[in-house]
Amino acid sequence: MSTKKTLTEGQRAYEAKRAAKAGMSLEKWLAAKEKDREAEEKARRKAEAAAKPPKPPGFFARLIEKAHKPLGS
Repeated sequence: MSTKKTLTEGQRAYEAKRAAKAGMSLEKWLAAKEKDREAEEKARRKAEAAAKPPKPPGFFARLIEKAHKPLGS
């Protein structure tokens, strides 16, 4: 699901400076950046899948909730 994003001249110049500072070519820099983005996306999806569903309220939480409701009705 990789989409090739075209960069404007300003963005391309900025990324070229960052690549030069890291000692890489622009193409290698952009490939590494895309790989990092994909790894972060994969980790985020894995964390979402591993997240536990919320627990239903416990005994005391239900008692307190009932105590806060008005009488009658």
